[in-house]
Amino acid sequence: MTKTKVFVSFDYDNDGDLKILFCGQAAHSDTPFEITDVSVKQHLLGDWKEKARQKIRASDQVAVICGLKTDAAAGVSAELVLAQEEGKPYFLLSGRNGKTCVKPKAALSTDKMYNWTWENVGKLLNGGR
Repeated sequence: MTKTKVFVSFDYDNDGDLKILFCGQAAHSDTPFEITDVSVKQHLLGDWKEKARQKIRASDQVAVICGLKTDAAAGVSAELVLAQEEGKPYFLLSGRNGKTCVKPKAALSTDKMYNWTWENVGKLLNGGR
């Protein structure tokens, strides 16, 4: 199975646990996808947008994990704009099962939010949108 380089965008202040779960899920032997996480590992100093752009440029796809306050997370919207500018395929995942998750402000009205399941993530990583 070929690994997909994925930049994972998430709300650092509220959804760090979701990013850990997403990347941990990919490490399970029975998961139908493999990823290499090329995300930002910590808050970046200085020109963080340019540093994030370089990481997004190096990725194959961008996964945006949406939580309850993602619409207020300026960093997530900024990363999504960078992905759009770089022409990277991206998808939005609903990170909190049974809760009302919200899209980042930079999401397009046509961007669908997908349920976070192994099957869905596998399909999304293979271009199924």
